[in-house]
Amino acid sequence: MATFKIKKGDTVKVIAGKDKDKEGKVISVDAKNGKVVVEGINQIKKHTKPSMANQNGGIITMEAPIDASNVMYVHKGKPTRIGFKIEKDKKVRFAKSTGDVID
Repeated sequence: MATFKIKKGDTVKVIAGKDKDKEGKVISVDAKNGKVVVEGINQIKKHTKPSMANQNGGIITMEAPIDASNVMYVHKGKPTRIGFKIEKDKKVRFAKSTGDVID
């Protein structure tokens, strides 16, 4: 499987779906299934039973995973595609719109 282009902590913009044009920070990445969880995006209501962690139970709002193809990395305020290149024997991500190295 190819290296995943979106990482935890990246700021991304939703390009498709009910939350189109919203931005948020990536909370978690599931590379195996190609899903990402973004802060404040794809909110769902979940009914929970009382437990030791949540004494009252009830209805909680949480983020559900969204397909990684529906988000784009935000670089300098604009969404951009991400590429990989080798720099000094190290594989790095770069923004295709500007050519700047991301990490």
